[in-house]
Formats: sequence, C-alpha cells, structure tokens
Amino acid sequence: MRLSALSLIVPDYDEAIAYYCDILGFRLLQDIDQGRKRWVQVSPGEGSAGFILARADDARQAEMIGHQGGGRVWLFLETDDFIADYERFSAAGVVFEETPRHEDYGTVAVFRDLYDNRWDFIEYARTP
Repeated sequence: MRLSALSLIVPDYDEAIAYYCDILGFRLLQDIDQGRKRWVQVSPGEGSAGFILARADDARQAEMIGHQGGGRVWLFLETDDFIADYERFSAAGVVFEETPRHEDYGTVAVFRDLYDNRWDFIEYARTP
C-alpha cells in the first residue's frame, strides 16, 4: 500500500491550480469535470503523494480552508536544492515565516500557502 493523495479544501479550483502549479511548481495530474464538481489532482513530483483539490461545498467546509492542520505545520514539501527553490519561491511571492534554519535533520523554513496552510519546506541532511 501507499498513500496516493490527501484532500485539500480550497475555495476555487482554478485559483488553486494556478497557485500550486504556477507558483510552487506542482504538476496538474488530472482535471476532470464531474458536473457539480471537478476531480483535480496535483503533485509536487514523480512518485510523490499529491492533493485532490476539493472545492468547499458549504459554509462549514469553507471555514476549514487554511485550518485543516489546526494551526500547526502539517504539510511537508521536500526539495533536493533548498537554496534555489527557496529563492524561486520567494521571488514568486511565497511568504516564509522565518529565515532558513539548519537542524540535525536538514535545512528547513516554514511558509504559508495561498490559503494559510503551514508547510515545512525542507532539504533533508545527507547521510554519509
């Protein structure tokens, strides 16, 4: 078994696709019109779990946008080139909560996405 995707509640499909694909560089895997809703799947890279972008259907779901992690970092985006991607994200307007820091496990900085979800952006330390 493997985790293939998580559902991420968003207010608008096209706005979310533009952010995750154009700003963060995710790939749009599927965008299927199902009438009342769309099946939209994005992923940061080959072999990686991605998101089903789920448009909020009612007020209760809309209230959860940006709060699915309860205010904690709950999404983790790994890179093999932290500095280049950090600079690219910053130039594209991604808001980081902190400057990059070095931990025993790697280089990391927390950012908030378009919907206020908190992410760890991380390059794991290489083991010799």
